[in-house]
Amino acid sequence: MKNEPAPISFDNTEYAFAAKSDTELKKAHFLFNMMGKPWLVNAGIRFTPLAIKWHLPFTKTIIRATIFRQFVGGETLDQTAAVAAKLAKYNVQVILDYGVEGKEGEANFDHARDEFIRVINYAATQENIPFMSVKVTGFARFALLEKLHSEMNKLEGSLIKRYLKAVNNLSDDERDEWHRVRLRTQRVCEEGNKRNVGVLIDAEETWIQDPVDALTILMMDIFNRGKAVVYNTLQLYRHDRLKFLHDYHAAAVERDFILGAKLVRGAYMEKERERAAAMNYPSPIQPDKEACDKDYNAAVAYCVEHLDRIALIVASHNEYSNLYTTQLLDQKGLPHHHPHVHFSQLYGMSDNITFNLARSGCSVSKYLPFGPIKDVIPYLMRRAQENSSVSGQTGRELGLIKKEMKRRGH
Repeated sequence: MKNEPAPISFDNTEYAFAAKSDTELKKAHFLFNMMGKPWLVNAGIRFTPLAIKWHLPFTKTIIRATIFRQFVGGETLDQTAAVAAKLAKYNVQVILDYGVEGKEGEANFDHARDEFIRVINYAATQENIPFMSVKVTGFARFALLEKLHSEMNKLEGSLIKRYLKAVNNLSDDERDEWHRVRLRTQRVCEEGNKRNVGVLIDAEETWIQDPVDALTILMMDIFNRGKAVVYNTLQLYRHDRLKFLHDYHAAAVERDFILGAKLVRGAYMEKERERAAAMNYPSPIQPDKEACDKDYNAAVAYCVEHLDRIALIVASHNEYSNLYTTQLLDQKGLPHHHPHVHFSQLYGMSDNITFNLARSGCSVSKYLPFGPIKDVIPYLMRRAQENSSVSGQTGRELGLIKKEMKRRGH
């Protein structure tokens, strides 16, 4: 008789917060309570980067003790190792993210490449770190990505054909610059392939995404032969991404590689809508949350239907989407730890999903950024903003924490 998976309940707070001491739980309660006050979050988002820039006393100490500790693994890989080891005790894996953003210049781009390779080499020594995350904007000038995207959108044909023509339309200096971007990306993917660590390429704003997609598909064509090394990130709050998934599954079949697909809802919604309105072009964003949820779940179903050719990461804080994935696996008689199915949530959020999926035997991870406080500030500000603006997220986190505190008799 086969072992049945443990029933999944995302309301089980005993498992959700098993890794947190009473003190840690109280600190999380305090933090989410503060993030439930939009005026306080908005003031913090404006003031914190300036306080860091001006080296105001105690700023780093306060950040380190609050929002940094909740959402970041540490300032160094060694500090992050302690968090990863703790998660491993609960069968929770880690996606490592070197959380430095927005530093331009060839020397910074080369440094970012070397740091990503260092992360891969470290991850390869750890049993519970199967993936690491990369932003192409870490290796490439934003304006160059923007120009290449714009050139691609003037052309007809498939993504790769438009990409190749657009690269040819660049100036000699720009073409040389892009060649260095491609080599940096390839070097990181090469190391991931050699060390058996998955490389997750992050999604970017829609007006620079096409060259990122093309580059990622080309890396899959090289490295995803018989196994998934490189993954693209699909933001399903875009109304064109479900078709994109179908098209590039067809390309993977034709070219005989594994399509790595990390499915997220998205991270730049307000910015995207504002830019579309300001520049008078149709918004790339879904008309409403219902349309986004429908496409997300359809994408999950499509991937589960084609696991022979697609390696899926369900990177979602939506309880239904995670549960739906496990139900689809059950319907097909597939194990929750299928080698082509992985689940992930951000460190510091949705522990009720992560730890209960792990208990059910799912392959699940926490997305764990690390880096110096001054460098991860943009990431932390997004988490604060997200938790104050995402409908019900802070309330949900607080409700679960209160329930567990009550269960523990506090």
